[in-house]
Amino acid sequence: MSSHFWLKVLLYTVLTLYAVITLIPFVWALSASFKNLSEIASGEPTFFPKNFTLDNYKQIFLQEPLFLRWLFNSIVIAIAVTILNLIFNSMAGYALARLHFPGRRFWFFLILAVLAVPAQITLIPTFLILKAFNWLNSYQGMIVPSMVNATFIFMMRQFFINFPKELEEAAQLDGLTTFGIFRRIVLPLAKPALAAQTVFVFMGSWNNFLLPVVILFDPEMFTLPLGLNTFKGQYISYWNYIMAASMVFTLPALVIYAFFNRYFIESVTFTGGKG
Repeated sequence: MSSHFWLKVLLYTVLTLYAVITLIPFVWALSASFKNLSEIASGEPTFFPKNFTLDNYKQIFLQEPLFLRWLFNSIVIAIAVTILNLIFNSMAGYALARLHFPGRRFWFFLILAVLAVPAQITLIPTFLILKAFNWLNSYQGMIVPSMVNATFIFMMRQFFINFPKELEEAAQLDGLTTFGIFRRIVLPLAKPALAAQTVFVFMGSWNNFLLPVVILFDPEMFTLPLGLNTFKGQYISYWNYIMAASMVFTLPALVIYAFFNRYFIESVTFTGGKG
């Protein structure tokens, strides 16, 4: 057999081992969410519950009064942030790639400069601006600062630069305006880039802890990351409840990732081209 064959065997072996090692903690946490506390505290490394129970989930959904509200807040904010990012990042990326307007290069390089600025640096200015607008502890305070993202503006620009101009020129001959071309021709064919953007933006918003911990102070407005931090302090010794809450927090991100994962490679192919 050729050396190429053995290299592939080695590669798949390493990848399989890595996948197993990565999945072990998640599988244990999932199993622990269906165990009672005494079974978890016994220290036995079992991946299947001896006494399967749904009491942990009943506790967090029925007995913890704010858990459903935290879940609702996270869903509303993550969906709103994702939709707004898809709209504005795509429009900005298309404008930078196709439209000719004064200052286009300036705005492009400004966006590149923003990519080098850590989010922590903008946290205090964001807080002061939201305070001036009286948007602290509100949905708009969580959504508006996150509704555009320089990284994905750049990504969409790269995608549209590689988009075939012939399709746009044909649509223009048929009488479509620039916005009509963008909405009817370009966006439907940009599904790979939009899907990849959806995954990253949704997961970023869903897992966001830094902004909520700064601007949210009413427990009813907490998102799940912030709420789970409070929950962990309240049930610090009850690992069965903590594991169940963690699984509820993890599930939406896994569903989104699994659904859009097939678009990732196609998106990388389109967005990694010429600048």
